[in-house]
Amino acid sequence: MLNKNLELPCGAILKNRLVKSAMTERISNKNYQPTNGHERLYSDWADTGAGLLITGNVVIDKKHMESAGNVVFDEEKMLPKLKTWAKSAVKNGNHCWVQISHSGRQTNRFVTGKPLAPSAVQLKKMGLFAKPKAMSENQVKEVIEGFVNAAKLAKQAGFTGVQIHSAHGYLLSQFLSPNTNLRNDHWGGSLENRSRLLLQIVKEVRAVVGDRFPISVKLNSADFQRGGFTEEESIEVVKLLDKAGIDLLEISGGTYEKLAFFLLNEEGNDMPEVKESTKRREAYFIDFAKKIRAVSKLPLLVTGGFRSYDFCNEVLEKGEVDLIGMARPFITNKDDISGFLDGKISQLENKVLRTGIAQFEDSAEGGFYARNIIRMSKGKAFKLNMNPVWCSMFLILHEFRKAMIKKI
Repeated sequence: MLNKNLELPCGAILKNRLVKSAMTERISNKNYQPTNGHERLYSDWADTGAGLLITGNVVIDKKHMESAGNVVFDEEKMLPKLKTWAKSAVKNGNHCWVQISHSGRQTNRFVTGKPLAPSAVQLKKMGLFAKPKAMSENQVKEVIEGFVNAAKLAKQAGFTGVQIHSAHGYLLSQFLSPNTNLRNDHWGGSLENRSRLLLQIVKEVRAVVGDRFPISVKLNSADFQRGGFTEEESIEVVKLLDKAGIDLLEISGGTYEKLAFFLLNEEGNDMPEVKESTKRREAYFIDFAKKIRAVSKLPLLVTGGFRSYDFCNEVLEKGEVDLIGMARPFITNKDDISGFLDGKISQLENKVLRTGIAQFEDSAEGGFYARNIIRMSKGKAFKLNMNPVWCSMFLILHEFRKAMIKKI
């Protein structure tokens, strides 16, 4: 099943069921454009044989980046560089989709001290995020236009689809959550209103890219926070997305405050909200995918925890998911992916950086994988032995340096 192709509702065909899910690259140039590093990374990932590659956060607004190293899709003059990137990424008959995003209140202080968000609810994590300003009606409309323009540029450049990022606490996820959306206009309050922005973006992107171009949405199963976006609300949004005519739904979960999407869990030490049975079965969001199956026929992608060939084929055979998403193995086990697809490698070794200090685990792991992506973009090999303390400081130092370069 892992090597069986999949036809999406729009008619596009993925050559197999393995997906490289989104990971932030952090390597744009000072003009927010892709670099030779993007071409090298995606050429290498295309060579793994995966049927679909999804880019890291490509943002629509220079003032609201998830990382100071993000690429920004906002001007047609950058099309030559985008075309070169896209060409390298789809050279083996695979797809490569652009993940389009806006960070909202999760934009760090190095990028802006005046972020916009649905409401003025500050993200209080390590003092890295300023209090946001509630968006005006015109600013909401500008966000819609930004997503539409980015999707248009992605198609013009030769990318084969787009993913609209509405998970992990970024702007569209902020609109969905009653914790971060306190508005009393038609963008807030009821779930219908809170989901209006996402659905409007899907509608207008479809009008621009046409019926045969894949549109995916990444959606939280839940925020895993009291008073936040719940599983029940997520299922209702899935029903609306089904009617909106998207081609693929990726299920994830969590925000910067509850990093469900970020933690590995193979040792069962994290994410207490996730059932033990799910942990044992490797993929955290499988149980929620089953609930979606009961209300929607949308093709489903689940990312997180898949490491064994047999288990990937098992969940595909049972129809629990349609696509298997992996992220970190495309860093740590890149040279093994083709063998895994062929069934010659039965298990991908899980390589994790641990500090032994709970407060530093998230930042150390984040820095570890970020440093390795940057190494790979330069043609260097994956490096396992890295100093955990340095890795824990790396992201802040890297973001500061990148942001300062772009402000000079």
